[in-house]
Amino acid sequence: MNTAQLPPLPKRPINWHPLWLSLWLLTVGLVIIHLDISFKSLLQGLGDIVEYIGQYRSPDFSDLGKYLKLMLETLAIAVWGTAFAFVTSFFLAPLAAKNISPHPVIYRAVRELLNFLLSIPDLLFALILVTALGLGPLPGVCALGLHMTGFLGKFVAESMERVDKGIYEAVQTTGANFLQLVMFAAYPSILREVAGYTLYSFDRNVRVATVLGLVGAGGIGVELNANLRFFQYDQAAALIFIIIFTIVGIDYLSNWLRGKLS
Repeated sequence: MNTAQLPPLPKRPINWHPLWLSLWLLTVGLVIIHLDISFKSLLQGLGDIVEYIGQYRSPDFSDLGKYLKLMLETLAIAVWGTAFAFVTSFFLAPLAAKNISPHPVIYRAVRELLNFLLSIPDLLFALILVTALGLGPLPGVCALGLHMTGFLGKFVAESMERVDKGIYEAVQTTGANFLQLVMFAAYPSILREVAGYTLYSFDRNVRVATVLGLVGAGGIGVELNANLRFFQYDQAAALIFIIIFTIVGIDYLSNWLRGKLS
C-alpha cells in the first residue's frame, strides 16, 4: 500500500484546559481581592459554625402533630399561591404574546405589568401584605401569587410566541376571534409546557412559603422563627427536619410528574 496517497493527519486539537483553569483562578483571585475576603477569619469562624450546628443534634418531636399541621398550612399556601398565579397568568399571557395580542398598546401594558410583578421579590410582597392584611397565610398566598403571575405569565406568553405561525393562520381562516384563537390554537400547542411551568412554580413555592413564614406570612416558618428567637434549637431542629423531608419528597414527585409529561 502506498502511504504517500494517504490524507494528512488532522491537526492535534487545542487543549483549552490550562486556559480555563487560568481564567478560573484569575476570577477567584479578583473576587477575593474585591470583597476583601480573609481566610484567617473564615478559619477562625469555622469552629463557631461547627459549635452552632451542634446545637441542632437532638431534634424534639414532642409536638409533632402541631408541626405537621403547620407544614400542611405551608403546603396550602404554596398550592393556593400557585393556583392564584396560574389563573391570573392564564388570562394575561395571551395579551402579552406579541403575535396574537389584540393591540400593541395592550401587549406593551400587560408585558410591563408581568415584568413588574416578576421583578418584585416574594419576600418584599409578603412584608407589604403582612403590614396591610396582618399576620397569617393570606399575605403569603397573595405574595406568592403576585410574583409567580409575573413568572408564569411571561414564560407562557413567550411560549405562545414560539408557536408555528401556520397554526394561528389556520385557525384564523375559519373566522375565529381572539378568544377562539387562544383556546383552539395557542393553549393546545403549549399545553405540555404550561403544565411543566406550573409544576416548577409549585415546587418553588413550597420552598418560598417556608421562608415567608419568617416574616409572619403563615405556615411552619412562623414557628421556626419563634423557636430560633428563643434559642429553642431542639424544636427548631425538628421543624427543619420536617421541612427538608417534605421538600425532598415534593421534589421527587415533581420530577416524576415532569418526566411523565415529557
